[in-house]
Amino acid sequence: MSRRGKAGFTLLELLVVVSLIAVLAAVVAPMVFRNVGDAKQSAAKSQLGVIELALDAYRLDNDYYPTTEQGLAALTSRPVSGPPARNWRGPYLKRDIAGDPWGHPYLYRSPAQSGSPDSFEVASLGRDGRQGGAGEDADLAIATPGAVPQ
Repeated sequence: MSRRGKAGFTLLELLVVVSLIAVLAAVVAPMVFRNVGDAKQSAAKSQLGVIELALDAYRLDNDYYPTTEQGLAALTSRPVSGPPARNWRGPYLKRDIAGDPWGHPYLYRSPAQSGSPDSFEVASLGRDGRQGGAGEDADLAIATPGAVPQ
């Protein structure tokens, strides 16, 4: 055999290898991206739980939840507007709440739209940032008992 026939790969061999890599990527990629979506939903649920605990601690100290105007920022720094936080013992969270795992701000309302004056609701609108949706686009929310998240 000539030296030329032994060196390198043939075009057919390269096409077979590239095809195998493409098939593997097509099979593995959906599983990987589905797990990323599930992880973001789990992270949002965990963050909502932490926010709920911080809001409850704020209420224990100040006898009310932060108003909608004060927002979730009242959990990291003493509010300067709205009802005075006379017994503010924060910060109730170590860091500012940058937003949900998809980069959208959490929606906060107190009093809740359909609850008592002493109620709140916090929501993430999911990946799409719009109300409604299914799967990773589904809304996630927490509210005080008696309040119905909107």
